[in-house]
Amino acid sequence: MISEQIGLDLLRSYVAVCRQGSLSRVAAQTGRTQSALSMQMRRLEGLLDRQLFQRTGRGVVPTAEGELLLGYATRILALGDEAVARLQQTEISGGVRIGLAEEVATATLPAALGRLHRAYPDIRPEVTVEHSVALGRLWAEEGLDVMIAPTSVVVADALTTWNVELQWACALDYVPDPDRPLDLVVFAAPCLWRRRMIDALAADGREHRVMFTSRSVMALQAAVENGLGIGLLPPESVRAGAMRALKPSAGVPGPLTVQYGLYARDRRTPLLDAVIAILLEGMPATPGP
Repeated sequence: MISEQIGLDLLRSYVAVCRQGSLSRVAAQTGRTQSALSMQMRRLEGLLDRQLFQRTGRGVVPTAEGELLLGYATRILALGDEAVARLQQTEISGGVRIGLAEEVATATLPAALGRLHRAYPDIRPEVTVEHSVALGRLWAEEGLDVMIAPTSVVVADALTTWNVELQWACALDYVPDPDRPLDLVVFAAPCLWRRRMIDALAADGREHRVMFTSRSVMALQAAVENGLGIGLLPPESVRAGAMRALKPSAGVPGPLTVQYGLYARDRRTPLLDAVIAILLEGMPATPGP
């Protein structure tokens, strides 16, 4: 039986740390000190008598037992959120056009859409997953009601912003040759990440050649893991045991930061407010300035 001392707040903090991979990020978001959050996680490990985290140079990742708890905790929290939403909701129905940048759509956002469907089964989300430039055009043409995209492609005020730190990643056994151009794994143009990647290499005077191009994050991950070249990926896409993040000492620029925003039309309705509230719960990264 799960201990009565393991409440929803403790599980919510645990899930946040697992998703962010950083105690300091979660502490900053929730207004707590890092030491207080660290003590909370050690308390959870003590209650379960299991090691839940493995410390790495980039932060923390869940152990095998931590991954098991993460699955249960996510389900428990989702059921709790669903129960509250069902009890509090009015009858909300209708279609809503949601745009998601392809490069971040595979992170925690599908879970947010799942919560939306469970809480409001009569809402029909029409989801467009596209590269950022295309989403910017759709927004300008009023083809979307809600959108998550880089702030650089939108001339509008975001409801909230956050930063995504992109890391240079390669296969575990990949060793860049300083005497040869860097082999790159990139998103198909036009792409903000690709442009930032090329600009950073040019600023460092580092030659490169594009070896693999795709619009799919999963395809890029597979190409990197199989040693086709170096990719620029967010931390949650750098899979432990299959990839590693490169440091500037390996001949690549430092991590790059891209700011994303959640945008919504001014004509707010109960339907749109419900969608926004669910999406805000799924924001995966550090709030921007």
